[in-house]
Amino acid sequence: MAKIGIVMGTFHKTEMEVMLEAALKAAKEMGLEVDSVVRVPGSYEKPLAIKRLIIRDDIDGVVALGIIERGETGHGHVMGQSVSDAIIALQLQYMKPVGIGILGPDIFPTQFAARLQPHAVAAVNAVKVMLS
Repeated sequence: MAKIGIVMGTFHKTEMEVMLEAALKAAKEMGLEVDSVVRVPGSYEKPLAIKRLIIRDDIDGVVALGIIERGETGHGHVMGQSVSDAIIALQLQYMKPVGIGILGPDIFPTQFAARLQPHAVAAVNAVKVMLS
């Protein structure tokens, strides 16, 4: 059974717990063992936490969960791009999949609920497919 880790933000605590529950359920249904769940303050901290998991020999892939909410400035776009670039670079460097279940960067709070579970499940599925 493939082992994965989950890295998630804590800024949107309630929403992150919904995403985590959906990801854990999906992983179980897909035959993946979740070995570690790492909580970080926000999206900028995700690449380091992902790297700490991905370099482990016993971890086959990682799922990243989070929300980059639409703000009053372009900060979210910078964050979204830099985090995505860092995650993709880690996948290529270590040849291990990272499923990205990060909503945004232009998402409004009214749009969260409908997307939390589907994006978490899709991120787990991406890891599963890439491990096949």
